[in-house]
Amino acid sequence: MLQLVEKKLLDPGLVVASYGRHVLVETPEGERLICHPRGKKSQCVVGDRVLWLASEDEGTIEKIEERRNLFYRQDEVRTKSFAANLDQVLILIAAQPEYSESQLSRALIAAEAQSITPLIALNKSDLREPFEQAWTRLAPYRRMGYDMLPLALKPRAEANEAPSAIADNSCSLLAQHLSGKTTLVLGPSGSGKSTLINRLVPQASVLTGEISQALNSGKHTTTSTTWYWVDATCSTALIDSPGFQEFGLQHIAPMQLAQCMPDIAAHAQNCKFYNCTHLHEPGCGVIAAVQPDERENGISARRYKIYSTLFAELSQQPRY
Repeated sequence: MLQLVEKKLLDPGLVVASYGRHVLVETPEGERLICHPRGKKSQCVVGDRVLWLASEDEGTIEKIEERRNLFYRQDEVRTKSFAANLDQVLILIAAQPEYSESQLSRALIAAEAQSITPLIALNKSDLREPFEQAWTRLAPYRRMGYDMLPLALKPRAEANEAPSAIADNSCSLLAQHLSGKTTLVLGPSGSGKSTLINRLVPQASVLTGEISQALNSGKHTTTSTTWYWVDATCSTALIDSPGFQEFGLQHIAPMQLAQCMPDIAAHAQNCKFYNCTHLHEPGCGVIAAVQPDERENGISARRYKIYSTLFAELSQQPRY
């Protein structure tokens, strides 16, 4: 059970859940307590290392330690921070419903901008034909060097086997990539994110219930982000994030975009002009490398279209 901690001195802690202006902080001893950031606006995100001060039966965040990184998205209205101090981002997509390559690319760009290692997992490998088609579409990303895993995750109640041997093998392979790391799990609705969390962290539903009770939120909603320890030694962590339909990149400058897309960046060094936008300039190495038939050493025409669309989108918005 979650425990409220009473201390009089400034102590270190880890933010493991957030809900509005309330956050849940875990102490080095494994105890958890509700904390409230100072000021009107909460700057804490899950994964933050903080210093907190006891205040009656709760606590106050006095300082957020320097972050290694921060994974976030930003549109013209607001900034949505997912988590801090990550080792990698697991981008979970599915063969069905068909994933959005634009959304996948946006998540990868956000990770590249923060120097966070991405890992792509394609779920529903048990659906043979849709999976083969989706796997083929991902060829440009494999050529870029991104690690990619096939998965077959099913809720246990829906699996033909009890338990599903395919799903268990998938989780075993994935666990090897997660071991010893802090990983943010990111994906659209329907990708199997909840199933993955529940398989790797069997007590997840119990933990989220306790967190909701501690935060007095009634229930664990899709707007919250939660940290789970996967192993008893607390060396491997998963961070469950809300699903998303849009992924804004307004925090990235147009001229920074090419360096966040490995296939574009690989050919940008061949451009005649140092400030090439890769849209219309003569002697552009990127334009010359675009291949409609997706040759191995070229740039996918689909990927180039995503680049040009994003460049136009970012150029139209005021910089922050």
